[in-house]
Amino acid sequence: MGALAAGLDAGQPAFAPVTRFDVSGRRVGVAATLPGDPDLDDELWWLADEACDEAKLGTAERAATPLFLAVHGDPRLARAAPAERPAHGGAAFAARLAEHSGLGPARAYTSACVAASTAIADAAGLITRGEADRIVVAGGYLVERDQYALFDAGRALAADGQVRPFSAHRKGLLLGDGAGVVVLESAAAAAERGIEPLARLAGWGRAGDAYHPCQPHPGGRGLARAVTGALRRAGIEPGRIGYVNAHGSGTAQSDAAETLALRAALGEHAATIPVSSTKALHGQALEASGVLELAVTLHALRSGRLPVNAGFLDPDEDCALDLILDEPRPASPAYALTLNAAFGGANTALLLGVA
Repeated sequence: MGALAAGLDAGQPAFAPVTRFDVSGRRVGVAATLPGDPDLDDELWWLADEACDEAKLGTAERAATPLFLAVHGDPRLARAAPAERPAHGGAAFAARLAEHSGLGPARAYTSACVAASTAIADAAGLITRGEADRIVVAGGYLVERDQYALFDAGRALAADGQVRPFSAHRKGLLLGDGAGVVVLESAAAAAERGIEPLARLAGWGRAGDAYHPCQPHPGGRGLARAVTGALRRAGIEPGRIGYVNAHGSGTAQSDAAETLALRAALGEHAATIPVSSTKALHGQALEASGVLELAVTLHALRSGRLPVNAGFLDPDEDCALDLILDEPRPASPAYALTLNAAFGGANTALLLGVA
């Protein structure tokens, strides 16, 4: 979390030329990547151990704790021989991580940019219903040649090398490495163990609009329902939200639709609630986006600094929101929303409250 927090506080985009694989034949040649050629197994193994240690989970507690993993799949899957592919799928990846970390039964989520946020919502539902005391949720994506090629060929990547959410002249998204692990636990179980929570997951909502394989509904209907569901579950009014960590992909259709979704769900408050998309800083982390941006939102709540919406050029009348520009904004919100959307019309909203 330290490196991510430092980047958020600095407000400087992390995009740089891709050196991990050859991009000489691509339209776009930048992404937000870790140095060298990291291994996703190693990154997730280390983070899972770190999260469990910070949550003070002993061996017995780990063994009784399920793991929900959001991942596209083992990066080696595409080049594996047919007979070897089952060992490189999402379920096998999750099982390996659970075994390595001493965790209980594993479940894999592969639903693109809402994979991790869907896993978090599922975990929260199970805990709320008393079906689990705690669940570890992990998500990971490292920029690799195949997905990069797909986004580049589809002209989804920003040709000017910057993500510009909600800005006029925005050109599209850019990919970024992301990995994170969180421990969700019932308040009663945490109190019994003497653990102070970092924040409360006060509400969550999910909805689909099924409008188009790649584009959201122009009016943001699915995302609006997800936000409304999260607020209803938490039992709070829109005016109590102090920050929105937006999906904000930097694409023309998505940002305009998200603005309409916020107006529909938040009413008159949509014009005054601070909004930023930190994808302008760390890029689109695909399956890891939900857990990465939950950590971003948690940092905003606990630090009192709302991250900047970087890359902004000029206002767009279709995206009239209270955007956080130029530098992080001091604030002490009691509640903050983090939003994600994915191909196929899937939408999620997670509502964090101060502990």
